[in-house]
Amino acid sequence: MAFPIVGSGSAALVSGAYPGYSASASGSKFIPEIWSGKLQVKFYKSTVLGEITNNDWEGEIKGQGDKVNIRAIPTITIRDYTKGQNLTNEVPVSTPIELLIDKGKYFSVVVDDVDAVQVDVKLMDMFTNDASEQMKIAIDGTVLQNAYTSAASANQGATAGVNSGNINLGATNAAITVTKDGASSTRSILDMILDMGQVLDEQNVPEDGRWLVIPPWCAAMLKKSDLRQAYLTGDNESPLRNGKLGMIDRFTIYVSNNLASVADNAGTTGTTADDYTGWYVMAGTRDAISFASQITNVETLRAQSTFGNIVRGLNVFGYKVVKPEALVTAYIKKG
Repeated sequence: MAFPIVGSGSAALVSGAYPGYSASASGSKFIPEIWSGKLQVKFYKSTVLGEITNNDWEGEIKGQGDKVNIRAIPTITIRDYTKGQNLTNEVPVSTPIELLIDKGKYFSVVVDDVDAVQVDVKLMDMFTNDASEQMKIAIDGTVLQNAYTSAASANQGATAGVNSGNINLGATNAAITVTKDGASSTRSILDMILDMGQVLDEQNVPEDGRWLVIPPWCAAMLKKSDLRQAYLTGDNESPLRNGKLGMIDRFTIYVSNNLASVADNAGTTGTTADDYTGWYVMAGTRDAISFASQITNVETLRAQSTFGNIVRGLNVFGYKVVKPEALVTAYIKKG
């Protein structure tokens, strides 16, 4: 993506980098030219992982291979009552969920001494801030692109619904074609959301804290669809008028570019004309996925092979689908 450079009369573009990038043959970066030294704000993908997972963990993470305990809510037994009977008391016991911190991601960049002298911004701070944002995006992608496979078998596929068994949420080579209004044998975006809500209802999943993550094209469909019904939005005002997706059928809607997508084929003729991109859309509650993450090391040191400083950092993390029944997956394509 190209970003405009804000400066004194300059409309130059810098492709996928930062303002202050020199397009000269020397290839030097972050050296101011005719424009001001202000860096243009870099746009990052939205990160949602911290909002949709149970990250209430106990313990200390020192490195990859550590384990932490996730606090789990105990299940209370409900008993029949007869007048005058002796009551049975129980002590609720929460069984800690052990979570292995088995994944890690790092960054390591060099700030050349020459560039550091010529530039009028703090390169080390800028690199570190950018790396932390990119780290969140990378970790989001790792979890969102893998956790969907662990939804309960009754919460995915063409025969979803632990009680009904007749809710089609899509399958390989048979993604649901989603449109804004459900015309021409397609599924409307709203019907898909309602179906995913029904699947969770049949599993007795609590309504509080439900979330749904969709790709940007689904979000655009929602904004174009008819969302005037108050029971869908939880609001008296349509999201079409206030510009917000908000809550739909008890789901808080999140938009992410980090969901899993695959090149699929309908399998009818075997030609490329049948190919499409399928997306795995996830919904659930925060209790479905446990997640723990920690930046364990950020350090600065002198480079050995050049004149400059190295800044590098390590982030270790782990996740686990602990309540598959509280996670639902739909496999869809854009109609």
